[in-house]
Amino acid sequence: MSNQKSQDGKHTCIIKPLEDILIFSGSSHRELARSIASQIGVGLSDTVIRKFTNDDFYIQLGTSVRSKNVFIVQTLSPPCSDNLMELLLMLDIARSAAAHEVCAVIPYYSYARSDKKDAPRISIAARLIADLLVTAGADKVITMTLHSPQVHGFFSVPADHLTAHSVFIEHLKQRDLSNSVVVSPDIGHAKRTSKLARALHLPMAAGEKMRLTDSTVAINGIMGNVDGKHVILNDDEIATGGTIAEIIKYMRVHHNVKQVTVLGTHGLFTGRAVERLNELEEIEEIVVTNTVPIPDERRPKRLTILSVARIFAEVIRCNVMGRSVGELFEFWPTS
Repeated sequence: MSNQKSQDGKHTCIIKPLEDILIFSGSSHRELARSIASQIGVGLSDTVIRKFTNDDFYIQLGTSVRSKNVFIVQTLSPPCSDNLMELLLMLDIARSAAAHEVCAVIPYYSYARSDKKDAPRISIAARLIADLLVTAGADKVITMTLHSPQVHGFFSVPADHLTAHSVFIEHLKQRDLSNSVVVSPDIGHAKRTSKLARALHLPMAAGEKMRLTDSTVAINGIMGNVDGKHVILNDDEIATGGTIAEIIKYMRVHHNVKQVTVLGTHGLFTGRAVERLNELEEIEEIVVTNTVPIPDERRPKRLTILSVARIFAEVIRCNVMGRSVGELFEFWPTS
């Protein structure tokens, strides 16, 4: 969609047809990109990606992008630096090849965890990467469940911050939720968790968490009633599993919690995560989405992976056709 001036000098809205959509994928998650394209009803355009002998990338988009709406799907899962560089190069290629509009579709924006200066002489990497994306050629950004809401404001171009709540709600409503409570692992994620709890018509609680290192935390208490209840533990991502393990152990000892369903939009399962989670007998199911690829060796037991391709496809379709996508936003009011 673009704005052009009519003869009377006013701006008129030009809606680009779906036939003008081109979807490209970096190498991080082609399966998700292909699924998004299929949901829209277009094919995934070819991309040539290889490395020179000096480790530099060679990238070529496989079809003309002139005057097209270009969407480049690249999740920033490990190896994050390589995947980021691919994305920056692809954005630059599309812009310099006269694309009508270039959108970076980043299902998992890993650098969102670096959202503040909490130590001397460090970079606020979430803002730096946001600036690099725009410099490289992104006119828009579509992402999902940023680690903290303020990262949304780091982008100087329109950014659609999406939520996976709809797929979690659809999945959870298939089971008996009586005697359940939705729990946020810390106060920082309480707003996100309260939105989910309201949609499920359930009470909520929140943990008092103190982060000690990148992989270890301490739980000092639970605000809210979880005694003997089925806990739905909701977090934005599951990396090392340290937070999940500690809060479940705390609720086991202090609140007689024996049944836990773990929700996490981004299932990374790095380090000792698989071992940690498999040891927790209270976990009945771990539910994540496919924002990042999860190889077999990093899949814990009782894992369910839900697809968010439909959500991204709908947002892409709405962006091109000029329709609102507010109800799919992470912190948009539900009523």
